[in-house]
Amino acid sequence: MLSYFVLLLLPAAMAFAGAMDFFTMTIPNRISLVLLACFPIAALLAGFTPETILMHFGAGLLILAIGVVMFSFGWLGGGDAKLMAAVALWFGFENLIVYFAWVAIAGGILACIMLLYRRLPAKLLPGKEWAQRLHDNDKGMPYGLAIAAAAMWIYPKTALFKGLMA
Repeated sequence: MLSYFVLLLLPAAMAFAGAMDFFTMTIPNRISLVLLACFPIAALLAGFTPETILMHFGAGLLILAIGVVMFSFGWLGGGDAKLMAAVALWFGFENLIVYFAWVAIAGGILACIMLLYRRLPAKLLPGKEWAQRLHDNDKGMPYGLAIAAAAMWIYPKTALFKGLMA
């Protein structure tokens, strides 16, 4: 029973992160912290060796370092960087390239949608604050949606998912 709860934790966290970023343009730290705190439990339930667990932590630290650099150049939000690092922790090195390819694809699709949305006249938009914020060119893009979409796509192909399903 516990393994099913842990199995569903990443998809639930991704759905919540994507929704929060879409509606508020922020990703709460608690999402990344929950993923960080629950990974050791998930890894043990999946039958990971201590070496494999350490490699997954290495993947998370590497992506966190890259995310910090990207954040310092203004290329990525802080919440996005932390969320990608937390997902990398769950995915490990063996899935990082494919994961980031899907993040880039989903981000490109999201950027196209945002460009089209921002070309709409403001008077056509619903009066909601979140809709107006998304329409503002100076507000950036809710990239958490792309991060979450890619994570949901890749997760069933990971060793962690397969281990929790066994």
